[in-house]
Amino acid sequence: MGDSPDCVNSPNTDPLAERLAAAKQLHGAGNFTEAEACYRSLLADAPNHAGAACALGVLLWQLGRLNDAWDAMQLATELAPDVLPYLCIRGQLEAAVLRWAEAEASFSVLVHQDAASLDGWIGLGGASYQLRRYADAIDAYRRALDLQPGRVETINDLALALEAGSLRDEAIRLYREGLSLHPDFIPLYNNLGNALVVAGQPDEGADILLRALQLAPTVAELWFNYANALAVCTVSDQALSAYRRVLELDAGHVKAHINLANVLRARGDLAGAVGYYREAIALDPRQHDAYSNMSATLLGMGKVDEAIEMLEQALVSKPDSAIAYNNLGNALKDAARLDEAIAAYRHAVAIDPGNMAAYGNLLYTLSFHPGYDDPTILAEAQLWAAQQLTANQAETRPGPAADMAGRKIRIGYVSPNFRNHCQALFMMPLLANHDRQAFEIYCYAQLARADEVSDKLARHADVWRLTYGWSDERLADQIEQDGIDILVDLTMHMSDGRQQVFARRPAPVQIAWLAYPGTTGNPAIQYRLSDPWLDPVGYPTDQYSETTLRLPDTFWCYDPLCDDLQPNTPPVLATGHVTFGCLNNFCKVSDASLSVWARVLARVPGSRLLLLSPMGGHRLRVLDRMTAQGVEASRVEFVEYRPRRDYLQTYHRIDICLDTLPYNGHTTSLDAYWMGVPVVTQVGTTVAGRAGWSQLNNLGLPELAAADEAGFVDVAVKLATDIARLAALRTSLRGRMQCSPLMDAPRFTAAIESIYRSVRAVA
Repeated sequence: MGDSPDCVNSPNTDPLAERLAAAKQLHGAGNFTEAEACYRSLLADAPNHAGAACALGVLLWQLGRLNDAWDAMQLATELAPDVLPYLCIRGQLEAAVLRWAEAEASFSVLVHQDAASLDGWIGLGGASYQLRRYADAIDAYRRALDLQPGRVETINDLALALEAGSLRDEAIRLYREGLSLHPDFIPLYNNLGNALVVAGQPDEGADILLRALQLAPTVAELWFNYANALAVCTVSDQALSAYRRVLELDAGHVKAHINLANVLRARGDLAGAVGYYREAIALDPRQHDAYSNMSATLLGMGKVDEAIEMLEQALVSKPDSAIAYNNLGNALKDAARLDEAIAAYRHAVAIDPGNMAAYGNLLYTLSFHPGYDDPTILAEAQLWAAQQLTANQAETRPGPAADMAGRKIRIGYVSPNFRNHCQALFMMPLLANHDRQAFEIYCYAQLARADEVSDKLARHADVWRLTYGWSDERLADQIEQDGIDILVDLTMHMSDGRQQVFARRPAPVQIAWLAYPGTTGNPAIQYRLSDPWLDPVGYPTDQYSETTLRLPDTFWCYDPLCDDLQPNTPPVLATGHVTFGCLNNFCKVSDASLSVWARVLARVPGSRLLLLSPMGGHRLRVLDRMTAQGVEASRVEFVEYRPRRDYLQTYHRIDICLDTLPYNGHTTSLDAYWMGVPVVTQVGTTVAGRAGWSQLNNLGLPELAAADEAGFVDVAVKLATDIARLAALRTSLRGRMQCSPLMDAPRFTAAIESIYRSVRAVA
């Protein structure tokens, strides 16, 4: 290239300057190959020419050869350290190649030498932000705004730094200020909308993002963030449409596939959700979120083995994923592999000590494990509370008993299950019978979508608040603003519980009830409800963190919400053999229960066993256990989960239900009695294992409860060989239930209201 016409020296001029000017002319005209050759030729002849090194660096940057560009700019600044524009370009290039520490150092030198360098302060702010030195970034961006007030890009960058530095309220104010000055700047709308969603204001966030879309209707990322805001607001139809619009604009948007699947899953379209998760994985096999969420969806479809396999793939992609380990625990629990489930939950908590869901699942699962008694569970729950619950310094306020004269007592019920869920079988009779002259009822319903059951429940509340997507802080603030006197936790450590809300003490009196008889370990919940059979007088109550308040008869008041299905005659009359059954959640089917059931079947020739279980290899464990004790596999049959009416109809095939230990059937046993099927139980040593004893005493049938395994076998065998007794129970159990405290809603509600009137706030 030395003799190229474009690089020839002219007489009577500075030859190096002439050659540099010629190279820059080629550069400016887009003749990059020839320009690069000229720059390199010049540097070959004059290795100390800083201007040529800088120009070459800029050219190589334009060509995308960033590492080579950085080498050239490093040379330029070493040759001419006092030429500040070179230093600025070097810093910008270092940022482009993600060498943030070097960029921060370059810009720091620049602004030290020239405090009026706008580009220097902006570059320094960007580098510090990327290094997560948010205070330094905030300071740099403020200095840039001092130099050029109102510069919209700097306003936006400063607000982002404020938000990242946990100054979200100040960031939101700055976003708003920026929009008042620059109403057409799309990034401000986008970032403000996202900040509002994170701050627990998804409705306003969605409105802001919609305004941005009116200005830029074809920007896929705006549609994505708008869809996210709508999904938090539970506007499912609109969220689905928005996510689909993202995919129309950008078919390869992996996160849109995943989030669209999440909405479909929340709406109950599990098969549709799985399809979008699979598409996300096809686009990016490293997306562990897709694997993890799809596994939870497969679990909801009863495909336990597939769910476990998917989670194993997720953990290959991201072995430190607390979410994947939590979901793996759920899948293993559904397969009744409790030791492995507990280990998975503990692994999730070890990775992410703040993972409330994993720790809650762990605590709930301990109740099903034969190796954990109530004091051990309490110790685990108190450890959880000490590690995870938000400290609350609010002074204890007077309870309703101290201040109820002349006014209604406000009761707040908190639950994600005010819907087609077994909890509705107990909340419907209570809500329908509350004394509206004395009590004002608030329901805080964390529902992704309403259904016909939630609509019916809502009609029995004075105030029905949909709280899906609300932060703990927002929900606690709302409860306090509503002036709730007594707040009732209906979920405890079951899925989607809100223990952090109760930890904030938004109401002066807080009570745990219904989810399961046990303890939360949450020191902010003062009381738990029980009954004389779950917690007999004289039994230790120091195994709960709460003070125990006994209802006079029963922990449960039941409404089947399905009264058009009648009991049939005992199936033994048609089949010629007794069919035992257990339709409890399969996680309750312990080896100890299988062992005692096998002894029952061995003593009742020709008898059969019908179990509710999702599909999966865990069924083989049941068959292996039974055959090892002499019960042929052909005598055991499985049925899958099904809609409520079909599930109830399954009892038409069962003569006698066999209860589980250490966690008895609760709702399923009441369902069995409603369908005329007696349940044989064993009185357990834990509170969850005394549910059968409580229900049978309320039915006047304590003889169906045994004190030990041998007694359990004897009771079941005696009943199975007394067909007349079976037939009598088949025709009388429903009426017996209807006349018992288990279905006396006015009596039950009056008992709860009596407790509400008497409780006081305690520290």
